[in-house]
Amino acid sequence: MRVTLKQNNEILRKIEEISGENVFACYQCGKCSAGCPMVAEMDLLPNQIIRFLQIGAGEAVLEKRTIWLCASCFTCAARCPKGVNLAKLMEGVRATILRQSNSDQVAPPEMVKKPLPQIALISAMRKFTC
Repeated sequence: MRVTLKQNNEILRKIEEISGENVFACYQCGKCSAGCPMVAEMDLLPNQIIRFLQIGAGEAVLEKRTIWLCASCFTCAARCPKGVNLAKLMEGVRATILRQSNSDQVAPPEMVKKPLPQIALISAMRKFTC
């Protein structure tokens, strides 16, 4: 299915509305990715998630495992020279996915069912329970 620019803009608008963050404030220094404790497990670096959103590839971001592996430790936010809180953006992406889901309960993706560091497991528990 081909996603239009209008649909991608709508996804970005929802994510920014939920998170309260502006993705265009990021200038891709990479400090968020350099400090992330979960980066070895991610399919996209944290700064790449922001870049995808900036270039209008929001639909692709919704399909990445990185957003589910984010431990919400706020290391990225502490290191960002522009004050972009990437943990809030990741939560906005997750919330967007959960809101688009037709079911009341979304099962954790397979990638969070395999052995992971404790911080990731605690974070996943928070994401999948209400």
